[in-house]
Amino acid sequence: MDESRPVAILISEDPHSSHRANEAMRIALGVAAGENDVTIVLTGPAVHLLDADTDDLVDGDDIARHRGALLKMGVPFHIEKSAIPAERGAWNEEGHLVIPVSPDEMSEVIGRCRGFIVF
Repeated sequence: MDESRPVAILISEDPHSSHRANEAMRIALGVAAGENDVTIVLTGPAVHLLDADTDDLVDGDDIARHRGALLKMGVPFHIEKSAIPAERGAWNEEGHLVIPVSPDEMSEVIGRCRGFIVF
């Protein structure tokens, strides 16, 4: 297995109602901290992981902390184009690198990875 290829973390869980969205972000941080390249892909309601106000999110304080660490590490978020909020005022205020992707592009991104974890 080519260790130089990244590990994909695909998150589709809604952080408003599920602990799994935060857990996925925590795992992505752990993979990246272990000196592995990580590719994070957010689909559907998982894009709310980048909401500025985390008070309404399950595990909001943890999400903010994990998100900050990922920002410091320079880990980008590949985001399903159709899930990006039309009103971005309170979304991604921290300025994470966001790479909008179509479903076909998402398949290509994940296909370049050596493994994946799906939430």
